[in-house]
Amino acid sequence: MSTCSHIVLMASYNEWMNAKLYACAGKLSTQELEADRGVFFRSIIGTLNHIVVGDTTWMQRFAKHPARHGSLDPVRQMPSPTSLDQIMFADFGALAKHRRLLDKIIRQWAAELAEADLHHILHYRNLQGIAAKKRFSSLVMHFFNHQTHHRGHVTAMLHQAGHDVGVTDLLALIPSENDA
Repeated sequence: MSTCSHIVLMASYNEWMNAKLYACAGKLSTQELEADRGVFFRSIIGTLNHIVVGDTTWMQRFAKHPARHGSLDPVRQMPSPTSLDQIMFADFGALAKHRRLLDKIIRQWAAELAEADLHHILHYRNLQGIAAKKRFSSLVMHFFNHQTHHRGHVTAMLHQAGHDVGVTDLLALIPSENDA
């Protein structure tokens, strides 16, 4: 599988898992979504917002790639997050709607990538203003790993609240290989 094919798979996994998490979280009351559960970003709504902050921040950085991927045009217009714990959407319905938009953009962007794009060294600044320059392919892998890491927190919090997300393994989306 090429790196670009793997990125497309990860974008599909991201969208699939987010749909499952949001469907499960949508069954909770506002109080349950906002309850401090002792994790990095305190609550389910806080952690879901953090994932949106991370995705928005990285997609805005990726939008500066010289290939100027057209699928990232909507992200270029979005307000930039200012902190990792920023609550961009306090209302779960608005958060879920924005999540679906981001997932659509991520899926379209992944399909646009070419192998040559992955060799680029991306120059960017983190949220504290510190400059960095890193290989684009490694940043894309971090992007998807970050989502998975924090979705694991949300899955655990939902389980603690009595809700089962179901299968969460990437394995469920990896296509079977035919024997040669």
